[in-house]
Amino acid sequence: MKARHDQHFLIDSAAIDRIAGFVPVTGRYVLEIGPGRGALTHALLKRGAIVIAIEIDSELVSLLEERFSTEIADGRLILICGDATRCPLPPFDIVVANLPYSASSPLTFRLLDIGFETAILMYQWEFARKMLVPPGHPETSRLSVMVQTYARVKPLMELSPRAFYPQPDVWSMVVRLTPVDPPVPIKDNKVYRDLVRSLFSHRRKMVKNGLKSAKGIFGADRIDALIVSLDDEILSARPENLLLPRFAELANALVED
Repeated sequence: MKARHDQHFLIDSAAIDRIAGFVPVTGRYVLEIGPGRGALTHALLKRGAIVIAIEIDSELVSLLEERFSTEIADGRLILICGDATRCPLPPFDIVVANLPYSASSPLTFRLLDIGFETAILMYQWEFARKMLVPPGHPETSRLSVMVQTYARVKPLMELSPRAFYPQPDVWSMVVRLTPVDPPVPIKDNKVYRDLVRSLFSHRRKMVKNGLKSAKGIFGADRIDALIVSLDDEILSARPENLLLPRFAELANALVED
């Protein structure tokens, strides 16, 4: 079958077994995004998981329907043909997935919005590395701030291109995401997302200038009032210099009572 939709099928059986075994799945509803030909699906089913598999490629869905007809019939596999970035998702407990690289960011943010007990996710190595950068570091990004606000990130294993067919041009990394409460309670998650996005769209500018550029989102009056309330140390900092509690405090100040 020809690879489409950013598909690189994991063929390393030892890696597949490790990924499926990082978290106990027996009797749990496990969401798998992009099952491909079903290698990880099979490993999860073998461990007693009830798998909800979301696959965008209709040809692969047909292949999976044939391969797992018994598991589908007895309800151990729920197979959905759709785009996991937007299609309705049934309730699930755990996520175990080799995410398509091109959709890593929207899928990660969607999963964090929905919520889960734990997630074992494979990413392009560079993407995963960015997720792991701590706040306050020169390489802090919107991605690391948003993910670490809502989850603890732990690297689990790295995979070379040889573990896949066809081989990608990059290495991959598997990480564990464990949801946590934000360091400061966030009044409005959408305001928080919009603020972080606005600041990092101007990451080389000072916070003051980043806030000014967000007037179209939050309104000039609210932004001006926030700027007046802040000291020069914060206003002259760059977004990558801020720690997580500061982002929450800034966002909360923009929420209308």
